[in-house]
Amino acid sequence: MNTLRNNVQLIGNLGSKPEIKLLESGKKIAKFSIAINEKFNNAQGEKVEKTDWHKIICFGKTAELAEMFLDKGKQVAIAGKLSTRNWEDKDGNKRYITEVICNELMFLGAK
Repeated sequence: MNTLRNNVQLIGNLGSKPEIKLLESGKKIAKFSIAINEKFNNAQGEKVEKTDWHKIICFGKTAELAEMFLDKGKQVAIAGKLSTRNWEDKDGNKRYITEVICNELMFLGAK
């Protein structure tokens, strides 16, 4: 049951090319967002399409793979864990963000 704790699996399309940064340690970090589309019928029977966006963070070798192979619109499968962080903005308001820390990446769709 421990493998079920804080485990996220998503399949979606990249909104833009990954943003790559080099850390002081020499390792790379990749940041990107994926869109997940859902289609359903609402209470009135009308077809509705909903898009949810998720922020993804990759480190090390996974970030290098993202840099080499991912581009806007590409379909990808992500496995990882949720992470929430907070900070204060310039006006002193506390802000929060929840991201998926990716530990596994699978490239989907046409080559």
